[in-house]
Amino acid sequence: MNQSVTPLSPATVASSTPPVFVERVETVLVDLPTIRPHKLSVATMNGQTLMLVKILCSDGVTGVGEGTTIGGLAYGGESPESMKLAIDTYFAPLMIGQDASRVQALMTRIGKMVKDNRFAKSAVETALLDALGKRVGLPVSELLGGRRRERLPVAWTLASGDTARDIAEAERMLDLRRHRIFKLKIGAKGLHEDIAHVAKIKRALGDRAAVRVDVNMAWSETEAALGMAALADAGCELVEQPVASAAALSRLVRRFPVALMADESLTGPESAFEIACAHGADVFAIKIEQNGGLFAAQRTAAIADAAGIELYGGTMLEGAVGTIASAHLFATFPKLQWGTELFGPLLLTEEILREPLDYSDFELSVPNGPGLGLELDEDRVAFFARDGLARKSTPAG
Repeated sequence: MNQSVTPLSPATVASSTPPVFVERVETVLVDLPTIRPHKLSVATMNGQTLMLVKILCSDGVTGVGEGTTIGGLAYGGESPESMKLAIDTYFAPLMIGQDASRVQALMTRIGKMVKDNRFAKSAVETALLDALGKRVGLPVSELLGGRRRERLPVAWTLASGDTARDIAEAERMLDLRRHRIFKLKIGAKGLHEDIAHVAKIKRALGDRAAVRVDVNMAWSETEAALGMAALADAGCELVEQPVASAAALSRLVRRFPVALMADESLTGPESAFEIACAHGADVFAIKIEQNGGLFAAQRTAAIADAAGIELYGGTMLEGAVGTIASAHLFATFPKLQWGTELFGPLLLTEEILREPLDYSDFELSVPNGPGLGLELDEDRVAFFARDGLARKSTPAG
C-alpha cells in the first residue's frame, strides 16, 4: 500500500533538529564607487556604502545581510555607520546564544529591546533567513511562502541631472535590453525646469519606454498639484512621493490621470494601514529596509493588496545582498503590477560576488540556491572594506 509523503516545512525541520545557536555577529562597512553621480532632491551620491552583517551559527552556517541608505543620513535617521554601531553594541549581545533557526522569535526579542532601527533590523533578519535557508536547503523565497515568478522586471533610474545625458543613458539601456522602464529623479530644481526635463526625455523615448518620476518629498502640495497635471500631459505614468505627508498624498490621489505612489510615508505595516484607510495612494513602494525587514514588508504588501492598492518593488540602492533579499520577497507577491527598481548593483562599478547577478532582457533572475543564493567574494569585500586593503593601498598625500 503506497503512502504519500508530505514534505516538511522549514519550521518543522527546525523543530525536529537540535537547536542551532548564534555564536558570533560580525559587521563591516564596504565603500564602493558608482558609475556616475546619482542626484536626488535630498542628496547627490558619488559612491555607496554597504553595511554587511554576518551571523555565524554553531552548526557552521553563516548568514549574510545588508543595510544601506541613500546619501548617508540625508534620507532618514539611520546610516551605514549607525547600523554597524547599533548591531555591534546592542543587537549582538541579544543574539549570542539564541536559537538561530527561530527567526521571528529572535527578531521579536530584538524588537523588545531595540526601538526603531528598521534598517539595521532588516539587515539582521536577512542574515538569519539566509542562514536558515542554507540550513534547510531552501531559497529565502520559499521560507516566505513560495515564489510565484522566477524573474522580475527592473526599472532604471535616470539621475545624472543632465537631460541630454539622461536620454543617451536611456537609449543605451534600451539597446542593451537591460531596461525599458525609466524613473527620473526630480525635485532639486525648479518645478517648470523639472517638468521640461521629464517632457523632453519622454518625447525622445516615445512608446519604446515608460517614464516615471520620483520627487522624494521635495514639492509643496500646491506645487504637486501643478506638477502632476503637467507630468500627466507629458506622458508620465507614475509620480512617487511628491509631498512629505500622508495627508497631502490623500488629497492629491486620483485628481490627475497619473498614478500616485507612496514611498517615504511607508515605515511599516501600521503606516500602510493608515494610508490605505485614507485612500492615500494608488501604489505602494515596498522596501524591506524601510519596513524593518522582509516579514514586515510582506505584511505591508498584504495590506495594500487587500485595499486594492497596487505594488512596486522599491530599493534603497542596495548592493547585491540587499537587492536579492528584496527580490526573494517580491517574487512571492501575488501581484506586482508596477515591477521593481532593483538596479542598485548596476549603479556600482565593482563586483563583490563570486558570480554576478543575472540582469538580462529587461529583468533580474531570482537565484534558486539555498538562502539568498549568493556567495560573497571575500577578497573583494576585504579590499573595499573601510580601513581595509583599498584604504591601506592608497598612497598618502
